[in-house]
Amino acid sequence: MRCLKQHIEGEKMDRSLYIAMNGAQQTMLAQAANANNLANVNTTGFRADFEQFRSMPVFGEGLPSRVYSMLERPQTDYQTGSIQSTGRDLDISVQGEGFIAVQGKDGREGYTRAGDLHVTEAGQLVTGTGLAVMGEGGPIAIPPAQTVEIGSDGTISIRPIGEAANALAVLDRIKLVKPDLQQVFKDSDGLMRMQDGSEAPLDATVKVASGTLEGSNVNAVGALVNMIELQRQYEMQVKMMDTTQENSAASARLMQMSN
Repeated sequence: MRCLKQHIEGEKMDRSLYIAMNGAQQTMLAQAANANNLANVNTTGFRADFEQFRSMPVFGEGLPSRVYSMLERPQTDYQTGSIQSTGRDLDISVQGEGFIAVQGKDGREGYTRAGDLHVTEAGQLVTGTGLAVMGEGGPIAIPPAQTVEIGSDGTISIRPIGEAANALAVLDRIKLVKPDLQQVFKDSDGLMRMQDGSEAPLDATVKVASGTLEGSNVNAVGALVNMIELQRQYEMQVKMMDTTQENSAASARLMQMSN
């Protein structure tokens, strides 16, 4: 009889302890996602990530009586960030829906809203993070020029060195895309990509505004409030683990007294 009681108490402790521990772990993951949003509050074109918890029953022998929490990222926040005027010719912001096609560090095509462009010493047009901007035939290369202008449709025009002010030559066109947001996801490198691994086609309806930049869409106040709420949830889970251990120790003492 005493062995049965010890087994039952052990089962209760096992369930409550591991459920609380699981909840604390998932809260830490949520805090990491929220901290990443907060860290990118000033990142050009950044898109915030949502995080939420989902109950997951544990199936096995017997009934699924144990339900754990699982963190999931259901979607990315695609709301437009604030548009800031910079007056710089190579700064562009996408108007409405759409993305700028770039070449990721792994060589795959990805999509971003960061339009802080500049030309490298090698003549390559890149974003502020050094990603090559894609044109109609691949990464865009710009030869030495007096001026570089970007039209609303992404067309790049240059004035060669020594030429008259009206001697503009069309060089290339930035690849602007507008895929269905239900078919894209945010990859681990922060770029948007198609879920099926394909490349989105150029969309002539996407427009950009030169001399402006789109900021992050992270709400700093909301992220700070969320950080406090997650911290309190974590503390509650840790307190539950401490309580479980105290109850287990008290039960063990009672069993010893009954002997």
